[in-house]
Amino acid sequence: MTATTQDHAHHEAEPTGLKRWLVTTNHKDIGSMYLLFSLAMFLVGGAMALVIRAELFQPGLQVVDPYFFNQMTTMHALVMIFGAVMPAFTGLANWMIPLMVGAPDMALPRMNNWSFWLLPFGFAILLSTLFMPGGGPAGGWTMYPPLMLQTGTAFPFVIFAIHVLGISSIMGSINVIATILNMRAPGMTLMKMPLFVWTWLITAYLMIAVMPVLAGAITMLLTDQYFGTTFFSAAGGGDPVLYQHIFWFFGHPEVYILILPAFGIISTIIPAFTRKPLFGYSSMVYATASIAFLSFIVWAHHMFTVGMPLAGQLFFMYATMLIAVPTGVKVFNWVATMWRGAMTFETPMLFALAFVFLFTIGGFSGLMLAIAPADFQYHDTYFVVAHFHYVLVTGAVFAILAAAYYWLPKWTGHMYSERLGQWHFWLSVIFVNVLFFPQHFLGLAGMPRRIPDYSVQFADWNMISSIGGFGFGFAQLIFVWLLYKCIRGGQKAEARAWEGAEGLEWEVPSPAPHHTFDTPPVVR
Repeated sequence: MTATTQDHAHHEAEPTGLKRWLVTTNHKDIGSMYLLFSLAMFLVGGAMALVIRAELFQPGLQVVDPYFFNQMTTMHALVMIFGAVMPAFTGLANWMIPLMVGAPDMALPRMNNWSFWLLPFGFAILLSTLFMPGGGPAGGWTMYPPLMLQTGTAFPFVIFAIHVLGISSIMGSINVIATILNMRAPGMTLMKMPLFVWTWLITAYLMIAVMPVLAGAITMLLTDQYFGTTFFSAAGGGDPVLYQHIFWFFGHPEVYILILPAFGIISTIIPAFTRKPLFGYSSMVYATASIAFLSFIVWAHHMFTVGMPLAGQLFFMYATMLIAVPTGVKVFNWVATMWRGAMTFETPMLFALAFVFLFTIGGFSGLMLAIAPADFQYHDTYFVVAHFHYVLVTGAVFAILAAAYYWLPKWTGHMYSERLGQWHFWLSVIFVNVLFFPQHFLGLAGMPRRIPDYSVQFADWNMISSIGGFGFGFAQLIFVWLLYKCIRGGQKAEARAWEGAEGLEWEVPSPAPHHTFDTPPVVR
């Protein structure tokens, strides 16, 4: 059988319709599914956030009962972290890493398919807990004992769902590492890789290191509940603070897993719209690696109030402040890249600029939280909520939106509506600040987080914050509409969608992959 007839037979057997999406091993298909799944979860998690903000619109209990409020705060975080941000970054990795390193596909295409399909099932289990007797988990996304152990019927399902999502993340990371280390085009040395590829390589190692730690912590919770162990029960010689140590050893690197790929995206977009190569490439790589390394030795800054020895407080305070150095290097390099560049302000660049400015605000409030004596006041107040939402919404989410606008022409072959994109950007950036900036004031005034009711002195800022929340939430519907229009058709994208920009990106157009579940790979 000649190669051409073999080829022909291979193409005949390719599944179409729904089966194509179920069994696909094509990195672009899988990337698209990750991205669309993440968008769906972003809207679900956003709806939960709006329940929270509706309840907090004014003092008194009016919209939902307190236990359901706590379920919403817990589920909102789990859905946004494991369902929206991480799958979005994984989708971007699937789509772009093979293109950026010149690989025909991801290294482990079938595992790629499996790691995606675990997600819808994991989330079906997680979200179904809201309908079980006693309702879903209400112990915060950190799932601290003894709060979490009061969940009831839903408890083992929550644990199982998180295990499934963790397995998906680990498999995705193995795939990224295998692809980057083994499938680069000739001449593509590590120090020539685009920064997005570098940030993902480092993120993937972080994920493989810390996901099993989370799995261990929640398995210990499970055995405490059902198998008579007392890891976290003082009555049996355990310690609830032990859970916090294990959880935050996962939890702190996790927040860097949620932001490092964003750094890679911003480092791709800013040079493109500035028509200049990135300033300080190697320092950006080393800064990313330093951030990842330091993220493992700062976990207890989440625990300054547990009664830590002074030496521990000092160590974690200084180690945390040290992370500001490589992060500052990154911000400096982005600004230096823009310095005297021929800048234009299309939607991706606007989101990237908003990222640099607003993420920096989140960084500064993080530095405030690192100061142990000050953290005694800030801890568990809305100041912390404001801080991490500046990092994760105006940071991670804005970067994902910037990436979506930047690569949409490449993905769909169509240009999106720039006018709708600008509307989406300006409404988002205004409302996100109306939503989260007042929360700094609430926190400094002493309003605790995860509480459905509050004293009247907090009423004004809460009302403003809730108005911002609904404004920001509904602004995202513009993006959904824009996406629908862009996928359906519209103006054809040029080969160089961003004039003068694509030349700065080292990319090899990837051929269609030669493997499905039905046919053996074709040897060319």
